[in-house]
Amino acid sequence: MVPGGRSFRPVAGGLAALLVVAGCAPDTGVTQDSQRASFEYLGVETRLLDEDLVNFRVEMRGARGREDVADYAECAAAQYTLIRGYGFARHVRTNVQEEAGLWHADAVYTVSPALPRGVQTMDAEVVAADCAEQGIPTV
Repeated sequence: MVPGGRSFRPVAGGLAALLVVAGCAPDTGVTQDSQRASFEYLGVETRLLDEDLVNFRVEMRGARGREDVADYAECAAAQYTLIRGYGFARHVRTNVQEEAGLWHADAVYTVSPALPRGVQTMDAEVVAADCAEQGIPTV
């Protein structure tokens, strides 16, 4: 009871409302982790185009769309950047194609020891850690 004789139960009411709303959400039984487990990562080809310009070609099956295969290329770029002893990369472009269920990405990144100018930059250590957490292989 709160002063004035009224009962105060926001937790119970809020919890009941939450349970009702949660019950409305469709349960597909498929989690993002189980979807990712069905991905087949088929490899990375790395080509040095210039001192700091690198091309990554990746292939995979089971991708849900362009973003999955582009993520695979980004993970490869992040790990490669670390292998070279650098900490940062900048995305230049990624072309994605799908043919009979086989997805290809052709991505280009610049790698550098300092944060490069530009909008699409990445901290390679952070991205590589995120890739490991999501189960996306790297170089």
